[in-house]
Amino acid sequence: MFDFIGKRNIFFTLSVIAILVGLIATAVNGLQLGIDFTGGTILQINIGKSFDNDDIKDILNKYNLEKESYIQKAGNNKNEVIIKTAYMPNTQRQKLVSDIVKKYDLKAKDVLSVENVGPTIGRDMKNNAILAISIASVAMLVYIAIRFELKFGVAAILALIHDLLVTFSLYAVFKIPISSSFVAVMLTILGYSINDTIVIFDRIRENMKNYKKKMSLEELINTSISQTLTRSINTSLTTLMTITLLYFIGPSSIKDFALPLIVGVASGTYSSIFIASPLWYLLKRNEKGVKSQGKSGLRTT
Repeated sequence: MFDFIGKRNIFFTLSVIAILVGLIATAVNGLQLGIDFTGGTILQINIGKSFDNDDIKDILNKYNLEKESYIQKAGNNKNEVIIKTAYMPNTQRQKLVSDIVKKYDLKAKDVLSVENVGPTIGRDMKNNAILAISIASVAMLVYIAIRFELKFGVAAILALIHDLLVTFSLYAVFKIPISSSFVAVMLTILGYSINDTIVIFDRIRENMKNYKKKMSLEELINTSISQTLTRSINTSLTTLMTITLLYFIGPSSIKDFALPLIVGVASGTYSSIFIASPLWYLLKRNEKGVKSQGKSGLRTT
């Protein structure tokens, strides 16, 4: 049986390195905030038929906006396009709309909306994103503390912070723009990671009832992780296969969502197995009434 607890410092070190790389990249490169947070121009146009995002990119390229823009298909039949780009003066914006209208032989009524999003709205979105993630984390802490105990909750939240920071490192290192999808990615990772962690914690709780006097605390945790390892790996592989396929064969607009989600799911699985339980062990081993006795057993004093 693998000694997850005995080798915890190795896993902690790997996590710290990954997070430090992200923090250093953030300090050097800064954050690449998307239009949703910095403000810009948003166009929504009804193309009326199937279209290729690359054709829209070619038009944006004329204005040197293809790298600063986000193109999304919308509408029931995916016949509409939403273009989010950096702020454009009125004259330039009219020329862009005119080029798209000519390209697809559209009418004035097909231009559904043209608006500028100010930095104030972007600031509100950033604050709301932080608030949403904070509320979700606190709610999970309360839930786990009630269902298990506070130390389980603290360990789980620390593991979730680990997952968010690792995913954030990906954004920083590869300069992925932080857009509204960032919030969806982070909340998805929170939900996925906490589910896997709870499964392992639940097994630890069951084994503490059944084997408390027969196993040391280290052995009990190692056994619990081993018993749930197959489930954790199989669930993660199935999820990762689906998201990876989505990344490679899905539309280009989904790639900025799928890539961080791949890293987040992998990190969530890693933290559930190698971070959350060892953190709980560190919190639990100094608790009054619990002693780690090697192979002689876990006992109360």
